[in-house]
Amino acid sequence: QVEIVQSGGGSVQAGGSLRLSCEASRPTSKTNSMAWFRQAPGKEREAVAAYRRDGLVKYADSLEGRFSVSLDYAKNILYLQIDNLKPEDAAMYYCAADPWVDSTRLFEPAEYDSWGQGTQVTVSP
Repeated sequence: QVEIVQSGGGSVQAGGSLRLSCEASRPTSKTNSMAWFRQAPGKEREAVAAYRRDGLVKYADSLEGRFSVSLDYAKNILYLQIDNLKPEDAAMYYCAADPWVDSTRLFEPAEYDSWGQGTQVTVSP
Protein backbone atom coordinates (compact mmCIF):
# COMPACT_ATOMS: atom_id res chain seq x y z
CA GLN A 1 0.00 0.00 0.00
CA VAL A 2 0.92 3.66 -0.44
CA GLU A 3 -0.14 6.85 1.27
CA ILE A 4 -2.60 8.97 -0.70
CA VAL A 5 -3.40 12.57 0.14
CA GLN A 6 -6.30 14.27 -1.59
CA SER A 7 -7.08 17.96 -1.95
CA GLY A 8 -9.09 20.36 -4.05
CA GLY A 9 -12.69 19.75 -3.08
CA GLY A 10 -15.07 22.49 -2.10
CA SER A 11 -18.39 24.16 -2.65
CA VAL A 12 -19.22 25.64 -6.05
CA GLN A 13 -22.27 26.81 -7.93
CA ALA A 14 -23.73 24.74 -10.72
CA GLY A 15 -21.83 25.38 -13.93
CA GLY A 16 -18.57 25.95 -12.12
CA SER A 17 -15.38 23.90 -12.19
CA LEU A 18 -13.14 22.13 -9.73
CA ARG A 19 -9.83 20.31 -9.93
CA LEU A 20 -9.23 17.54 -7.45
CA SER A 21 -5.73 16.32 -6.65
CA CYS A 22 -4.51 12.94 -5.51
CA GLU A 23 -0.87 12.72 -4.43
CA ALA A 24 0.44 9.22 -3.94
CA SER A 25 3.63 8.33 -2.14
CA ARG A 26 6.43 6.42 -3.83
CA PRO A 27 7.30 3.97 -5.26
CA THR A 28 5.36 4.54 -8.44
CA SER A 29 5.39 0.81 -9.08
CA LYS A 30 2.65 0.59 -6.47
CA THR A 31 0.46 3.14 -8.26
CA ASN A 32 0.48 1.97 -11.87
CA SER A 33 -3.30 1.97 -11.77
CA MET A 34 -5.17 4.88 -10.23
CA ALA A 35 -8.79 5.84 -10.23
CA TRP A 36 -11.38 8.27 -8.96
CA PHE A 37 -14.58 7.12 -7.33
CA ARG A 38 -17.41 9.07 -5.76
CA GLN A 39 -20.11 8.33 -3.26
CA ALA A 40 -23.16 10.42 -2.52
CA PRO A 41 -25.18 9.98 0.68
CA GLY A 42 -27.36 6.90 0.50
CA LYS A 43 -25.80 5.73 -2.75
CA GLU A 44 -23.19 3.17 -3.68
CA ARG A 45 -19.67 4.14 -4.54
CA GLU A 46 -19.36 4.63 -8.28
CA ALA A 47 -16.40 4.92 -10.59
CA VAL A 48 -15.62 8.23 -12.24
CA ALA A 49 -12.38 7.68 -14.14
CA ALA A 50 -9.30 5.50 -14.18
CA TYR A 51 -5.75 6.13 -15.37
CA ARG A 52 -3.11 3.53 -15.96
CA ARG A 53 0.56 4.29 -16.56
CA ASP A 54 0.56 2.38 -19.82
CA GLY A 55 -1.67 5.14 -21.18
CA LEU A 56 -5.07 3.58 -20.70
CA VAL A 57 -7.69 6.12 -19.61
CA LYS A 58 -11.26 5.19 -18.91
CA TYR A 59 -14.30 7.28 -17.99
CA ALA A 60 -17.70 6.28 -16.69
CA ASP A 61 -20.18 6.38 -19.55
CA SER A 62 -22.67 8.47 -17.60
CA LEU A 63 -20.44 11.51 -17.12
CA GLU A 64 -21.13 13.26 -20.42
CA GLY A 65 -17.53 14.30 -21.08
CA ARG A 66 -17.39 16.83 -18.24
CA PHE A 67 -14.64 14.97 -16.41
CA SER A 68 -10.98 14.83 -17.36
CA VAL A 69 -8.21 12.89 -15.62
CA SER A 70 -4.49 13.46 -15.96
CA LEU A 71 -1.30 12.38 -14.24
CA ASP A 72 1.75 14.44 -13.34
CA TYR A 73 4.32 11.70 -13.72
CA ALA A 74 7.12 13.62 -12.03
CA LYS A 75 5.10 14.37 -8.89
CA ASN A 76 2.91 11.26 -9.01
CA ILE A 77 -0.22 13.38 -8.67
CA LEU A 78 -3.45 12.33 -10.33
CA TYR A 79 -5.84 15.15 -11.17
CA LEU A 80 -9.55 15.14 -11.83
CA GLN A 81 -10.89 18.18 -13.63
CA ILE A 82 -14.65 18.58 -13.38
CA ASP A 83 -16.35 21.19 -15.56
CA ASN A 84 -19.94 22.37 -15.76
CA LEU A 85 -20.66 20.93 -12.33
CA LYS A 86 -24.20 19.81 -11.66
CA PRO A 87 -25.97 19.32 -8.32
CA GLU A 88 -25.93 15.56 -8.95
CA ASP A 89 -22.12 15.66 -8.94
CA ALA A 90 -22.15 16.45 -5.23
CA ALA A 91 -20.45 13.60 -3.41
CA MET A 92 -17.38 12.52 -1.53
CA TYR A 93 -14.69 11.85 -4.10
CA TYR A 94 -12.08 9.19 -3.42
CA CYS A 95 -8.79 8.43 -5.09
CA ALA A 96 -7.49 4.88 -5.22
CA ALA A 97 -4.28 3.21 -6.36
CA ASP A 98 -2.94 -0.25 -7.00
CA PRO A 99 0.20 -1.76 -8.51
CA TRP A 100 -1.88 -3.10 -11.40
CA VAL A 101 -5.54 -3.47 -12.26
CA ASP A 102 -6.74 -5.30 -15.33
CA SER A 103 -8.44 -3.09 -17.90
CA THR A 104 -11.72 -4.92 -17.37
CA ARG A 105 -11.62 -4.31 -13.61
CA LEU A 106 -10.57 -0.65 -13.43
CA PHE A 107 -13.97 0.42 -12.12
CA GLU A 108 -14.09 -2.18 -9.34
CA PRO A 109 -13.28 -0.62 -5.93
CA ALA A 110 -12.18 -3.97 -4.55
CA GLU A 111 -9.27 -4.05 -7.01
CA TYR A 112 -7.47 -1.15 -5.32
CA ASP A 113 -5.36 -1.58 -2.20
CA SER A 114 -4.73 2.07 -1.33
CA TRP A 115 -7.30 4.81 -0.80
CA GLY A 116 -7.24 8.49 -0.07
CA GLN A 117 -9.18 10.14 2.73
CA GLY A 118 -11.81 11.55 0.40
CA THR A 119 -12.61 15.11 -0.55
CA GLN A 120 -16.08 16.63 -0.48
CA VAL A 121 -17.62 18.29 -3.51
CA THR A 122 -20.75 20.36 -2.92
CA VAL A 123 -22.70 21.93 -5.78
CA SER A 124 -25.39 24.54 -5.21
CA PRO A 125 -28.12 25.17 -7.81
